[in-house]
Parts: sequence; C-alpha cells; structure tokens
Amino acid sequence: MTITCISPIDGSVYATRETLSHDAAVDAAARAKTAQIAWAARPLAERIALVQAGVAAVGAMNDEIVPEIAWQMGRPIRYGGEFGGFNERASYMAEIAQDALAPIVVEDSDAFKRVIKRVPHGVVLVVAPWNYPYMTAINTVAPALIAGNAVMLKHASQTLLVGERLAQAFHSVGIPDNVFQNVFLDHKTTADLIAQRTFGFVNFTGSVGGGKAMEAAASGTFTGIGLELGGKDPGYVMEDANLDAAVDTLIDGAMFNSGQCCCGIERIYVHESLFDAFVEKAVAIVNGYKLGNPLEPETTLGPMAHVRFADEVRSQAAEAIAAGAKAHIDAANFPEDGGAYLMPQILTNVTHDMRVMREESFGPVVGIMPVKDDAEAIALMNDSNFGLTASLWTQDADRAEAIADQIETGTVFMNRADYLDPGLCWTGCKDTGRGGGLSVIGYHNLTRPKSYHLKKA
Repeated sequence: MTITCISPIDGSVYATRETLSHDAAVDAAARAKTAQIAWAARPLAERIALVQAGVAAVGAMNDEIVPEIAWQMGRPIRYGGEFGGFNERASYMAEIAQDALAPIVVEDSDAFKRVIKRVPHGVVLVVAPWNYPYMTAINTVAPALIAGNAVMLKHASQTLLVGERLAQAFHSVGIPDNVFQNVFLDHKTTADLIAQRTFGFVNFTGSVGGGKAMEAAASGTFTGIGLELGGKDPGYVMEDANLDAAVDTLIDGAMFNSGQCCCGIERIYVHESLFDAFVEKAVAIVNGYKLGNPLEPETTLGPMAHVRFADEVRSQAAEAIAAGAKAHIDAANFPEDGGAYLMPQILTNVTHDMRVMREESFGPVVGIMPVKDDAEAIALMNDSNFGLTASLWTQDADRAEAIADQIETGTVFMNRADYLDPGLCWTGCKDTGRGGGLSVIGYHNLTRPKSYHLKKA
C-alpha cells in the first residue's frame, strides 16, 4: 500500500511512501524490543544527553523543515515552524527526568531494602497527528526515550516527512536505529500489531473515531493507551476582563494555523456588557488577515491541510447561517476556490443546537454568544462532549479558580489560551480522551511501577 501526501498549496502529490508489510512490521517491532534492553541499561544521564543532542539536530534542520511543513499541511512560513515549542517541551522533560524517574525508597535498613522503581514499558508506539507534527510527536517521543523505552513513530499521512526528519536527527547523534524507528503502517497492520501485544504502551493523538479504533485493537491485551482526541474549547470573557487582551488572544487562538489546533478556541462566551465591543474588535482583527499561499511571507492564513477538512468547516458554517446565525466576515475580502483555501468566519446569533457550536470544527470559524453571568457560562462551557482546555478572562484569580473547579476539562487557563505548558499534565476528559502527557505525570504514564522487597538478614 502507498501512503500519499497531497499538498494543500496546489493539490499536487508532495510525497509518497510504501507501507511496511505485516511481516516487515513485526520484524521492526522485534528489533525494537531487542534494542530496548541495551538502551534501558544505559545510564539515565546518557539517554538524556542523546535525546537533547537529537533535539538540537532537529533545530539545525529548521530552515529546511519550515517550507516542508508549509507544503505538507499549509502553515505559513512566516511563523517559523515549531522548533521553539518542540525544544521547550523536550528540554523540560530532560530537566525533570532525574527526579521524575527517581526510585521511591520506603526503607533501606540493615534488615530490608524496600524500593519502588519506575521501569520502561518496553516498546512505545507513537501515532502522531499532522496539525503540529513536530511538537505533538516530541511530547511522547522525548520522555519515552529518556525513560528507557524504544519508540516506533507512525506519523500522519499528511506529514510523511516529519518522522524521517526525526529519525535522521536522532540517529545522527548516536541514538541506535532500532531504538527509534520511523515506520509507515496502514491501519490494519497497526491494529494487528496492537492486538498482538507488540507494544507496552500506545500514544495516539487524532480523531475520536481513531481513538475508538485504538481501544478496540487493544481490547483484552491490557496495553496502556494514551489518547488525545480533539476538543471544542471554550473561552469565557467576564465583565472585568481586559477586553483588548481577551479579543487578541482568543481570536488568535481560534484562527492561528487555520484553526487546526487541538486546543484552539472554538466557541466564545462574552458577558453581555462587553459582547458588542468584543465582536466589533474581533471582526476588525480577522478582516486584517491575508489568506494565501503559505510560502509567501505576507500570508497570515494558509490553506487547511486537506480539502475535506475545509469542506467540513464550510458545511458547519453554512448550516448555522441557514438556521439564523449571523456571519460577520464578508467572503469578498477572502477570495477562495472552494478547495483547501478557506476564509475565516465569525458567527453570532448561534446556539448549541448548531453543529458549529457542538462538533469539533478544527478550522477558522468561531461562534460567539453573550451570557448574563458565571452560572450561564459554566453551563454552556460544560455543554459539550469534549474537554481539553478552557480559557477564562477576568482580573479576579479567586473567581477564575472557583469557576475552573466547575468546568469539565483537562486544563484551565486564566488570561491566556492555546498553550501547552510542559510543566503541567496535558490531559482531557470525555471524548477528548484519557491519560496525560508531559510533566512528571507524563513519565509515570510512560513507565510502570516495580516494587523491590529485599530482605537482607
């Protein structure tokens, strides 16, 4: 089977790769399992240093990587790629590794040594998405390798070249070829490998349907699975908010990367006293964007990664407008061809009966609703099948925390949005999935506890 990346820039075939046969995939996993034993036996400090060197090697490729990302998934080159966040996350996980993986000593006396150690799962499968192809992959790849696991990376078909870049970088600094492998697998082979208990842990970032398929494949194997399956993240602007900061941040959170962000803002609730002013400022910001070829430096909004993604957003917006929503952005300001290039849109007069306010859009559209108080905002924020992040805007931290306690979500921000803090657990609830990446908890999920009860006399 051939995997093909169709560039959203011009619809051309940008890259193709052949998938591994079932037997070849089994062999790759067997080599990873063998190599992992020697890798885990290396001193932790050595593994940390090698991963950090591999990260630096990725940074050295950045001038080549940035246009590759544009060609593969459409992000404008003006934003400079992902190395800043990629490096921040990997560096933090390297920094905390010694403490996060340290044994818990219960007793070390003349009579007994009782210790709980964190030991690697063995081989970790990372299935990474296309929207932030480097940052989402490194969230698991770096701590998994540091913890002593071997890693097999299966990247999205839309970003075929990313795994090859990571393999090239890591291998160039001395991480063994079989300890980190970039593999091209079809869905059936992936499911078969999981069902055969090939992996000690599987981390998947993608759609709800994809997450269900991963759980089905792992059923009965007791393989650990980490799932991040998307979101419908809300922002809530209270009457005491810094309005300009709220508009700037929330609209950027809704529109950056053509709205293709796991923790992007997809619905906004504004206190009725600020609603009109918020919408007016939001429209002005969006009207200042330039939709176009992501290889051109002046472009601020590139195409969506695939025509079918753009068509889904068009459908949601059109349904909402037909049901009474008001569109604030004039299509004449953003000429598009009906393909992957999609105009941004701000909608008001929206309700939770509309798909655009309930289903994941993953595109440059956001609905804005007025609310009268915190209780109404909390009810609306929780009226969702997803729970990844929420963004609260107020000058009162105590009020924000009290509201945060009532929101069904994985992360709550106050006066910021759309940011992954590697010191905090990246997690979600409901259809967003389960598990947690990064932070100390990320290491706990990529290892298992092992108890040692040693009687000395």
